Amino acid sequence: MTILVTGGAGYIGSHTTILLIEAGYDVIIFDNFSNASKESIKRVEKIVGQNITLIEGDIRNKTDLEKVFENYSIDAVIHFAGLKAVGESVEKPLTYYDNNIYGTIVLCETMAKYNCKSIVFSSSATVYGDPHTTPIKEDFPLSATNPYGRSKLFIEEMLRDLHLSDNTWNIVLLRYFNPVGAHSSATIGEAPQGIPNNLMPFIAQTAVGKRACLSVFGDDYDTHDGTGVRDYIHVMDLADGHVKALNIIKKLSEVMTINLGTGVGYSVLDMVKAFEKASKKEVPYCIAPRRAGDIAKCFADPTYAKEILGWEAQKGLEQMCEDSWRWQSNNPNGYKEED
Repeated sequence: MTILVTGGAGYIGSHTTILLIEAGYDVIIFDNFSNASKESIKRVEKIVGQNITLIEGDIRNKTDLEKVFENYSIDAVIHFAGLKAVGESVEKPLTYYDNNIYGTIVLCETMAKYNCKSIVFSSSATVYGDPHTTPIKEDFPLSATNPYGRSKLFIEEMLRDLHLSDNTWNIVLLRYFNPVGAHSSATIGEAPQGIPNNLMPFIAQTAVGKRACLSVFGDDYDTHDGTGVRDYIHVMDLADGHVKALNIIKKLSEVMTINLGTGVGYSVLDMVKAFEKASKKEVPYCIAPRRAGDIAKCFADPTYAKEILGWEAQKGLEQMCEDSWRWQSNNPNGYKEED
């Protein structure tokens, strides 16, 4: 099978590409490199020991996409391409709706034209908004507190409508919790451009000395230590979830919506302590005011993923932190030195 991976040069896409190739899939990566580096794919090629077909293009450009489908026989798409910074989405909502929603429309139109109707979509736990309780199950009420989350939610609804209109589509919606970690080789990892959007890169950059202090936003939440609790999942476990989704996608008669998380919540300070232990470095932090839209607790009930995909997270917090530190300490500037 040939799999088109949109946004395949990014953090999750690059790690998933490794497992796809190891599982025997042929992979074509399609990326506009707006928030990724070609160096990541060079490094993936070293890990897997083979060249990877890499096509530069934008999912909003039908001409770009049609060239791919004309030149290759695509069996399924894993759709990672999209903007993902919550704060930026509040400042630039139209940019997010254009890139994420319109881009997905163009992608699906092109897939339909070439009779490729299997897609695994990279969704997010942000579609649950502020959950009324935890752990979070797939049938919880949906809402979103920012344009990024709404773009994911709208795309989910759009894909469900697409299946209703044509039930020959095979669709899996994977709702991620908080990806962290890196490939165990430290060859690839999370390399945010500019200010990170996620906690782990902030912690790692503080430990390596790139930042003087980690800002902890709020210490008065209703949690065991007052700081926000999240479900952190190793990126390689997350990547494995996509491979397992492809294993079942052709057998589906309905749109499958599946949480990918560990089912365990850790606070910000839990993460700081675990990272200090893994890195043997101090992570100075200071308490800052809460951020608008942040919630107290968010962690998954992963039962359905085990039932449907035969998937469950294998890597614990210690390994998440060790792999993150190994990547950060060996690549303090991410991929920049190689660009």
